Amino acid sequence: MILLELFISFVKIGFTSFGGMSMVPLIMEEMGAHGWMSTEDLTNLIAIAEMTPGPLGVNCATFAGTQTAGFIGGLIAVAGVLSPSFTLALIAAVFYAKFSSSKVLASILSVVKPVSIGMVLSVIISLALTSYGTNGNIDITATLLGLLLCYLRVWKKVSVIKILLIAATLGFILFYCCKL
Repeated sequence: MILLELFISFVKIGFTSFGGMSMVPLIMEEMGAHGWMSTEDLTNLIAIAEMTPGPLGVNCATFAGTQTAGFIGGLIAVAGVLSPSFTLALIAAVFYAKFSSSKVLASILSVVKPVSIGMVLSVIISLALTSYGTNGNIDITATLLGLLLCYLRVWKKVSVIKILLIAATLGFILFYCCKL
C-alpha cells in the first residue's frame, strides 16, 4: 500500500511541477502530509539531491522513495515522477506518427520549427553576450577561444574530453601566464 501511495504522490509531483526547484515544495508537502519524512530529513534530501549529478526531481524521488520504502520505494518514486513526462512524450510521438503526412501538421511545423530555432538562437546570443562580454564590451580573447573550440569540435571532430582539456589549458595560460 505504501508503494502505491508513493507512486501516486510522485505522479502528482511530476504532473504539477516543471522540474528543478519547482518540485521541492511539492515534495516537502507530500512527504510531510504522509508522515514519511521529517523537515530535517527533507532538508538533507534536497541538499543531497542538489549535490548529486542528474535531474533534481529524479534525485529527490530516488532519495525520498528509498528513505520511505527502501530500494523498491526508490524505483517506484522515480517511475512515478517520470511517468507524466514519459506519458506525454509517448502521446505526442503517437500523434506525430499518425499525422506525420498531414498537411495541417506540416503547416504547423513549418511555423514551429523556425520559431524554435529563433528561440534557441536568442538564448545562445544572450548567453554569449553574458559569457563573452563585460559591461557591454565583447571580450575578443574569450570569443576567439570559444570560436576555436567550436571549430575543433564541430569541423575537426575533436572529442569533448579533449576540448575540455584544451579549454582548461588555454584558460590557465591566458589567465595566469599572460594576465589577459
